[in-house]
Amino acid sequence: MPKYFKYKICGYYLYYTAFCIIECMHVHASDSKLTESGSAKFFVKSDGSSVVQRRGVLTDREVRKIQAFIKEHYLEMYEVWRTDSENGFYKGE
Repeated sequence: MPKYFKYKICGYYLYYTAFCIIECMHVHASDSKLTESGSAKFFVKSDGSSVVQRRGVLTDREVRKIQAFIKEHYLEMYEVWRTDSENGFYKGE
């Protein structure tokens, strides 16, 4: 699973899987098992804001912190995403 960063944010790795590159850019958050099952999932918009598609075990505080981190670093993360996917940012609500 490609990680966006080697370190954890709020105790969670931020990553995507090879199976999910057919979707728009998004970020999974998981503490140890880097799988889609049980992880949180954030769809990322072109302005860096994100939509929680699935929260997994994250608390409201952790969701807010991860969303703030994504907003601050989304362009760096997008460069990582683009190495494996031709799909762009989330365009939904």
